[in-house]
Order: sequence, then C-alpha cells, then structure tokens
Amino acid sequence: MDFIDLVKRRRSVREYSPSSIPKEVINKCLEAARLSPSACNSQPWYFIVVQDEKTKNAIVKRAFSGLYSVNSFVKGAAAFLVVVREPSLWVARLAGRFRGVQYSLIDIGIAVEHFVLEATELGLGTCWLGWFNEGEVKKILKIPKNKKVDIIVSIGYPKEQDRRPVQRKNIQDIADFV
Repeated sequence: MDFIDLVKRRRSVREYSPSSIPKEVINKCLEAARLSPSACNSQPWYFIVVQDEKTKNAIVKRAFSGLYSVNSFVKGAAAFLVVVREPSLWVARLAGRFRGVQYSLIDIGIAVEHFVLEATELGLGTCWLGWFNEGEVKKILKIPKNKKVDIIVSIGYPKEQDRRPVQRKNIQDIADFV
C-alpha cells in the first residue's frame, strides 16, 4: 500500500468487532514500534499487551470509569497496548534539559505511531488514549510507582470501516517555504 493511502486509512476507532487478534499480528505491530527511532537510540519504552479478558475488564472498570468514562468505549477492544516510559540515556536527558524538551515523550510518540500504522496496514483499528486513571492501571499490571504510563492504545478489528473523509487543514495553512 502507498504510504499516504495508509495514513489516510488510519482512524481513531471507537467501535470494535468481538474478534480476537492473533499474537503474530500483535508481534508485527510491536516489531514496527521496536524499529522506530529515538533520541540517542534510548528506546525509552516498554510495551505491555493486555489481551486477558479478566485483566482487560479490570482496566476498563477501574481506569476508564468516573472522570475517565468518556473513554469507556474501550471495553469493546480486543486488546490494549500499555506504554510504560523508561529512562532515556543520560545524554538525551541532558540535551533535553538544555532544550526544554522531553525527548522520551517524542520517542514514545514515534514508536506508538509506528505500531498504529502497522496495525492499520494489518486491518486493525486503534485509538490513542491519554485520559485514564494511571494509578489504577499501575496497580492492576503491577507497574512500579516510579514508572510512568503515558499512553494506552485500544486495539481491535473495526466494527465497520469509516469511509468519511479526514478533516485536516490545507497544507498552505500549516506550512511555509522560505
């Protein structure tokens, strides 16, 4: 598939079919994320794929309820990708302090988008989620308190294909050539 066609096909999916996802399909997505670039090759990420029904239900009930219930649609997803931030190499952290940039977050963004684009290529739907109860996710998955969970991605086969055109600004509204 042409890359621009792939990018145009990627959507934030909020309705999933009940089909499970084979492990080899998830592994292809993880491989795409693993190969993504990062500042000083720090690779400041660790991925937890949640497919176990009991664990998924606990996350939905405790991390996507109350204040976070706007994202309760995730209960229909076949899996979650929980992204744990790992420390960057010291040189990337030092450079980030000088520049006022947290490179590890940029690196995670690149890795997760690689995952999402591969998932799209393989017929999966995904949705980036930053609004959830992090403390509850960490308790359920036994992630140490000193770690940070920045992103969860819901994953599943879309219930139906979204064919609406993507609404984005025109190139001349977002870029200049000088």
